[in-house]
Amino acid sequence: MRVFGYRSRSTPTAASVRFHRKMGGVLVALCALFAGMSAFGETPAVGAKALDFMLSTPTGKTVTMFGEQRGHGLVLVVLRGFPGYQCPYCVKQVHDFVDHASDFAAKGTRVLLVYPGPPADLDQQAKEFLEKQAELPSNIVLVTDPDYKMTNLYGLRWDAPHETAYPSTFILDKKGMIVFEKISHSHGDRLSAQDALEHLAAN
Repeated sequence: MRVFGYRSRSTPTAASVRFHRKMGGVLVALCALFAGMSAFGETPAVGAKALDFMLSTPTGKTVTMFGEQRGHGLVLVVLRGFPGYQCPYCVKQVHDFVDHASDFAAKGTRVLLVYPGPPADLDQQAKEFLEKQAELPSNIVLVTDPDYKMTNLYGLRWDAPHETAYPSTFILDKKGMIVFEKISHSHGDRLSAQDALEHLAAN
């Protein structure tokens, strides 16, 4: 007499185990892909609310963009920071904004400078950068971006050898809305302090 065995539906076959393992691997890969994609944001457009971020000054003081902007107009300047050397265009641009600090203060506007670069010794590099400037006035603050947190959030990562971020300037109104932006895909072509002041007057 032949006896037929009964296989429980809850008992997985070798084929189903291989299938589920394979699908599990696919899901893990997809999750990693989407996690990686989410690290790179899109550049906020004129008319959009600026995205907040938290960074620190070279001396370790925590700064948030909304904290700097609250109740003020804000000029957000993203520098090349330290791509392996002190960018002369950045030195010139920051010097220009420092020279016009009182003009920005008269308009109730603050200036936030973002200095990105590789994390190793970035704070020290930023301190050396600031030594090339007069002491920053109270309405101008420089923060470092050692992990490209802000750079990636704003979609500004210049991912090429000896590059950090696309030099960019955003002008925000008192509500944190972007009223002007300029993004350069070269080392030069920066927004001058005078141009920023004119855009502030127009808005």
